[in-house]
Amino acid sequence: MQTFSLSDFDFDLPPDLVAQHPASERSSSRLLDGTGASPVDRIFRDLPNLLRAGDLLVFNDTQVVKARLFGKKPTGGRLELLIERVLQGQDVVAHMKVSKKPPIGMALEMDGGFTATLLGRWPDAQGALFHLRFDSPAGEDPYALMARCGHVPLPPYITHADSADDERRYQTVFARVPGAVAAPTAALHFDESVLAQLDARGIERANVTLHVGAGTFQPVKTENIAEHTMHAERYQVPLTTQQAIAACKARGGRVVAVGTTTVRTLESWGQTGEATGDTSIFITPGFDFRYVDLLITNFHLPKSTLMMLVSALAGYERVMALYAHAIRERYRFFSYGDAMLLARETSTC
Repeated sequence: MQTFSLSDFDFDLPPDLVAQHPASERSSSRLLDGTGASPVDRIFRDLPNLLRAGDLLVFNDTQVVKARLFGKKPTGGRLELLIERVLQGQDVVAHMKVSKKPPIGMALEMDGGFTATLLGRWPDAQGALFHLRFDSPAGEDPYALMARCGHVPLPPYITHADSADDERRYQTVFARVPGAVAAPTAALHFDESVLAQLDARGIERANVTLHVGAGTFQPVKTENIAEHTMHAERYQVPLTTQQAIAACKARGGRVVAVGTTTVRTLESWGQTGEATGDTSIFITPGFDFRYVDLLITNFHLPKSTLMMLVSALAGYERVMALYAHAIRERYRFFSYGDAMLLARETSTC
């Protein structure tokens, strides 16, 4: 089996192909069909015609929260929090940007009229994240405070400040469970028209939940990819989804994962047998997929763990050839960009 290094997943991407805004309509994005012998350029609304009755689409129903908050220290120094996770009560875990880290016990004055008291590092004294407790005069919980005072946590490669349009479009039409700080972007292309066409063709749907964390943008820093430590994210595979997958497999249908977050959720369940918990699964070429047959995904960052995941599923040579095609044909990349459809390399579909 071929051994891969970080540099194997690098490629030259013209900066102007990084999408700064979504397509005018969700399903008007382009779709690169990479399931056949040669790539085919399509429009996303063509997707229902590429699937079969009896296939099962599995979506991530996480909801992006307005997790970016701004404030200041009592000394006046400005700071930014990116809420990674809401714990019990008023407690949260966050990334912090500030010129000098505040001492434990300091009450930070947050924009919007509430305080965030620093309780320590997380998950332990050496942790990279911070454990804080919110205190609002109105008694609002962290989700209510983020909804009122927060900003959409746009990815670092999107350069404009968040707007009302981002609040609407950096969210799927079926988002249901609050907790993500990044969107499951492959699902952003689905609109009610495409969903209705899927239903009309007898293509079934099911949901999982994985709360995407800011770690999804964490770069791989070691040439030996086996030395990379993945971030942890919370996930759940409901019993109804487990049953839908079993029924799909039994009838000879294909499980179509909508996005890499859905792949990570399903294959974490497949590896551990645990339908709920935290996952830090790292999928690289050679991975033995248990559930996923097809994948709908956006185009990912060079040298990212997501490039490794899609290469594991569809085959390294195929994926790199498809990316070269996408760059030649000027597809739009990353969160607000276009999509591709991939088949598992060992699949007979």
